[in-house]
Amino acid sequence: MPGKQLLMIVGDFGEDYEIMVPFQALQAVGHEVDAVCPEKEDGDTVKTAVHDFRGDQTYVESRGHDFQLTASLDEVDPADYDGLVLPGGRAPEYLRTYDEVLSTVRHFFEADKPVAAICHAAQILAAADVIEGRTCSAYSALEHDVEDAGGTYHDGVTTDGNLVTGRDWSDHVEWLSQFLDVLGTDVQHGESAAAEPAED
Repeated sequence: MPGKQLLMIVGDFGEDYEIMVPFQALQAVGHEVDAVCPEKEDGDTVKTAVHDFRGDQTYVESRGHDFQLTASLDEVDPADYDGLVLPGGRAPEYLRTYDEVLSTVRHFFEADKPVAAICHAAQILAAADVIEGRTCSAYSALEHDVEDAGGTYHDGVTTDGNLVTGRDWSDHVEWLSQFLDVLGTDVQHGESAAAEPAED
């Protein structure tokens, strides 16, 4: 199976695991991933945030990594990509205010291309008007946001047509597995290669 060309839209204080893990995991199985952000260029960085669950009413946030972008949103053509990845965190709150982000997201839905969105990325989906009539997961506090946008909230990873959604980074294994299925990625396991004996 040839690798797909995937686009990931990120921003400052996006959730660290929800950016870093899919960015690396999707490349590990042979896909190409371009990470872009409005008002930033190829080679610029975004600051990530780590969100953890420690028994409080909401998540705890701490500083994550500096994540380097691989392309410029102004210069990419969504038509060149086979799928879209939208991480969560605090970034979607302001990313949804950019017309170029919303028009890019709409392209993938209009063309029925695979889209993976997790956690607060539902804020972008709602702003792009692509949730109506769909079953969609998101961070639990966004249940009303999903429903107000005309969707049906699901408390767990779900696939609805081309859209794969999850609640937060704890859903990564199932979320990424379902996205790989929608992408048509077939990961097969063969025999382990025997290690060559070390030469003296």
